[in-house]
Amino acid sequence: MHTVAARAGVSIASASRVLNGVGGSPETIRKVRAAAAEVGYVPNAIARSLQSQRTGLVALAVEDIGNPVYVAMMRAIESVVASSGRQLLVHATGGRIDNETALLRRLANRYVDGMIVSPIRVTDDHLAALVDSPVPVVVVGQLGADAPVDNVRTDSRHGVALAVDHLVAGGRRRIGFVNGPLDTVPGAARDAGFRAALAGHNIDLDAHLVEVGDFQYAAGRAATERLLARTDPDALICANDLIAVGALHALLAAGRRVPEDVALVGMDDTDLARMMFPQLSSVSLGSAERGRRAAELLLERIADPTLPPRREQVPPHLVVRASSGAALPAPRAATDPGAATTAGATGSHGATTTDPGVEPAPSHPSSEGATP
Repeated sequence: MHTVAARAGVSIASASRVLNGVGGSPETIRKVRAAAAEVGYVPNAIARSLQSQRTGLVALAVEDIGNPVYVAMMRAIESVVASSGRQLLVHATGGRIDNETALLRRLANRYVDGMIVSPIRVTDDHLAALVDSPVPVVVVGQLGADAPVDNVRTDSRHGVALAVDHLVAGGRRRIGFVNGPLDTVPGAARDAGFRAALAGHNIDLDAHLVEVGDFQYAAGRAATERLLARTDPDALICANDLIAVGALHALLAAGRRVPEDVALVGMDDTDLARMMFPQLSSVSLGSAERGRRAAELLLERIADPTLPPRREQVPPHLVVRASSGAALPAPRAATDPGAATTAGATGSHGATTTDPGVEPAPSHPSSEGATP
C-alpha cells in the first residue's frame, strides 16, 4: 500500500480508499489503479475478511447435488447471491444428520457469511446447531412453528392431494404410491397426504399399492417392480421425479402402457419430467422459487441480524402432461397458425395447469428403449 501510494503520488489513506472500492476523484482512482497494476498489487482477501468480519461467501448444504431439485434450487440461490457480490459454496451431505450438524457447528469458524440448508431429516441436534449458529442460517424445508430461524417451505401434503384429485377425475381408482423413506420429512408428509387424499375420495387404502424405497432412480424402479409383482394399479404417484422415471421404466419393461394402462404422476416438476417420453405429469413444489426466497431472506438477515424469524410458504401446483392422459394440442391448420387447444384437469384441492409443450404418449409403448 505504501509503494502504491508513493508511486501514485497520493496519501496512503487515498490509496486505501481506492483499492477498497470506497472511491476518490477520477484522477486519483486512475493514478492509484495504474500504480497498483505496475507493482502487481492484489488486495489480501483474508486480511479484508478479518477486518470487516465478512468473507463474501455463502454456503448451501443439500442432500445430493446431482438431484435436479437441488440443481434448480442452487441456480436460483447462486443468481441472488452473485447479485450481492458474494460467491456460493455448495456442500453435499448425503442426508446424513452428523454431516449436517457438523457443518452447522463449523460455522463457528465464520468461514462464510451465512448458510442455506435443506435437510431431509430434522432432529433436536439440528435445532440446537441452528440456534447456536454464530452466522445467519435459512432452512429450506419443514420446521416446527417455534423454530427461531428463517424458513422457506412448501406443502407437499397438498401437492400429493392435487395428484390424487387429478387421477380420480380421470377415472382412476387403484392408485399406487411409491415413496421415499418414511423417516424423512418429505417422505412422512407425502405419505400422510396420500392417505388423507384417498380418504377424501372415499377410497380405501390398499397396502399392496404402497411401496417405500429411496428418493433415487434405481430405488424407484426396484420399488415399482415389487409393487407390480403383487398387484395391478391403474395409476401411480411417485414421491419425486427420480422415482417417477424409475417407475416409468419399470412399467414399460413390464409391458404396461403409460398412460393407457397406468397413469403416472411425479413430484418436483424438474427438467426430467419434460425429458421423458411420454412426458411426466408432476407436482411442482417451487424448487427455484424456494431457493430464491431463501437467498433473499439470508441476505436480509446478514444485513440486519435483529430481524424476527420469518416463515414463508411456496404453494404447490400440478403440471399435467402426457403420462397421466393430458389432452394434446390439436394440429395447427395451415390457414390458422394460432389454432391449438390444451386441456387440464382441476381437482378439489386447486391449482392444476397443463404444459402446452407436452409430447403425445406412445400408442403402444413396449419395453424397448425403457432401460436407461
